[in-house]
Amino acid sequence: MVERKSLWTLVPHVVLLLGVAVIAFPVFVTLIASTQTSQQIVQQVPMSLAPGGHMLETYKVALFGGQTTYGGKITPVAPMMMVSLICALTIALGKIAISLLSAFAFVYFRFPGRGLCFWLVFVTLMLPVEVRIFPTYQVISDLRMLNTYAGLTVPLIASATATFLFRQFFLTVPDELVEAARIDGAGPMRFFKDVLVPLSLTSIAALFVIQFIYGWNQYLWPLLVTTSEDMYPIVMGINRMFSGGDAANEWNVIMATAVLAMIPPMLVVLLMQKWFVKGLVDTEK
Repeated sequence: MVERKSLWTLVPHVVLLLGVAVIAFPVFVTLIASTQTSQQIVQQVPMSLAPGGHMLETYKVALFGGQTTYGGKITPVAPMMMVSLICALTIALGKIAISLLSAFAFVYFRFPGRGLCFWLVFVTLMLPVEVRIFPTYQVISDLRMLNTYAGLTVPLIASATATFLFRQFFLTVPDELVEAARIDGAGPMRFFKDVLVPLSLTSIAALFVIQFIYGWNQYLWPLLVTTSEDMYPIVMGINRMFSGGDAANEWNVIMATAVLAMIPPMLVVLLMQKWFVKGLVDTEK
């Protein structure tokens, strides 16, 4: 018997397609604009949605720098992308490492004030960044870590969210595994390395994707702790490209830089999509 599909079953698909179109259209416009000249973008109203013939030239100028149409200088984006990549990897891996160890301590070690310590960590989730940003900047300044990779990454490494997620997962690990490891003579760190970390791989992958994007998109903190162009991440670089009115900006280079800034997070999501989804919805842990 062939069931007739109701018209209402098409509604979710239509809504989904409309949502994808709304999200993808600005990306499409950005990509098209990066293939045209700045004059074409400014003078044509509305802007043509046909690809231009200046794609290679525009991306070369964006990556390696060059002269603007108005005699100015375009700062190369390649060093900024390297700064963003180093910061994003350091923040993501640092958050995962510290959160794994802190969750391991909260679950498997008995020490006075363990519950209080955990809730003190958890309460930090309720503090917005703006509340903590001035004292954090003061500490970084006193330690002379301005304009350094340490200053860009160390204050952002600690994560109460990741600690909470790993703690909740460790609580679901059967006690039999702990007893078996103890009988086999495995110490705490051996149990952590050989049992808990392999069991946590899907959660680690999911958190890595989230934290990598978090680190890559940082703007407010780098804006405060960097004054040298050598330490600007790409998100700050895009903002620095706006020099004045519409006619004074190299819009094609700005759009090319925006496209380049989207590529690394997009690759991370695409390459780790399977692990990311499994880490969020897997119930067989």
